[in-house]
Amino acid sequence: MRDRFMGWLGAGTSAMGRKGRVICLFAAAGIVLAGEPARAVVQVLPEMTVTRDGRTITGNKAVRADPTVQEILKAFDRAERALEKQELTALMQFYAPGYNYHGLHVEDVARIWGEVFEHYRKLSSTHLFSDMKIVQSGEGLRVELTCTGGLYGTEVQSGARITLDSWFQEVHYLVRDEQGWRFLGNRGNAPRSAPFSSSPHHPLF
Repeated sequence: MRDRFMGWLGAGTSAMGRKGRVICLFAAAGIVLAGEPARAVVQVLPEMTVTRDGRTITGNKAVRADPTVQEILKAFDRAERALEKQELTALMQFYAPGYNYHGLHVEDVARIWGEVFEHYRKLSSTHLFSDMKIVQSGEGLRVELTCTGGLYGTEVQSGARITLDSWFQEVHYLVRDEQGWRFLGNRGNAPRSAPFSSSPHHPLF
């Protein structure tokens, strides 16, 4: 199991070749990725911009005051609380029924999270948002959210604190339904080949 997640990490860090920029992003948020278990972080970065109806909103105060930004932050906070409590049913409420990432669907993500919960404890994740586009699609409003972050946990078998996944400026797609904003998928390339037991990187967040 650990080899599988370290494989995901390898795929993630290869996509993060611009290490200096990654370090700056995490340092700006005051995040320590090693040592004691990390606290969950869902944060709007100071340089974040929001684009809506051809208009761009800048400035941390104005961005954070945007109602859609507030709703998205609440959605991620709910997902993070479910992650910390390892409540699979509650966590899966974050995923839209039509979730699809390189052929991975909701039932696949539920299976993967179930394996994570079996083998890891003290789970937390980091989400640093740097850009948001609010667009009108055929199904209604959709958000394209640029995020840098990671998923961390303590391995049950060894007690080691490890990074299970990481991503750099990944674009998350979210849609809004009667239950609020939910995760639809990501924009990004999956590895060209992967073991049957593994998954394309970043299927979880």
